[in-house]
Amino acid sequence: MRDLWTTRAETGADIPALRDLLLAAFPTAEEADLVDALRADPAAWIDGLSVVAADDRGRPVGHALLTRCHIGDSPALCLAPCAVRPEWQNRGAGSAAVRAALAAARDRGEHHVVVLGHPAYYPRFGFTRASAHGIRLSIDVPDEALMALTLDAARPLPAGTVRYAAPFGI
Repeated sequence: MRDLWTTRAETGADIPALRDLLLAAFPTAEEADLVDALRADPAAWIDGLSVVAADDRGRPVGHALLTRCHIGDSPALCLAPCAVRPEWQNRGAGSAAVRAALAAARDRGEHHVVVLGHPAYYPRFGFTRASAHGIRLSIDVPDEALMALTLDAARPLPAGTVRYAAPFGI
C-alpha cells in the first residue's frame, strides 16, 4: 500500500532529523557527512532543492537532494543522495521526494539532472542512460548506473564529463 506524502523543502529545523534519517538509511555516516558538506558549500547548495517527504506528523521520512554540478560547461543538477528511513521504505516516500525535488528544479528554471544510482529505480522518473547522450564521469562506473534527465524538452542534454561539487570528491 502506498501512503500519501506531504513533500516540502527542507527547513533548518529538519537538519537533525535528516542527518538521523541518512544515518539510519545507509551503513556508514558517509552520506550524512556528504549532505552536511554540501549544505555548507555555496557553490553546490541551492535553497529549496533539498526535499523531504514527511509523515502525518510532519517528520521527514524520505529525502531527495539536488545540488549544482556541471555537464561539460553546462550547469546541471546532481540527484544524490536519496534516502528513506528503513521502516518507511517501499511505501512511496522516496519517489514522492524525488518527484517533488525534480518539480522544484523545473519550477526554478533548471534544465538537466544526472544521477548515479540503481538502473531499475531512476528510469521511472524519466532518467535514461547518460552515455546515450555523450555524458560520462571521470571515474569508472557501470554504464547503466549513470543516468541523465532533461527537465525541458526544448533543451536537450549536453554532452560532456560531469563535474560534481567538491564535497563529492570526484
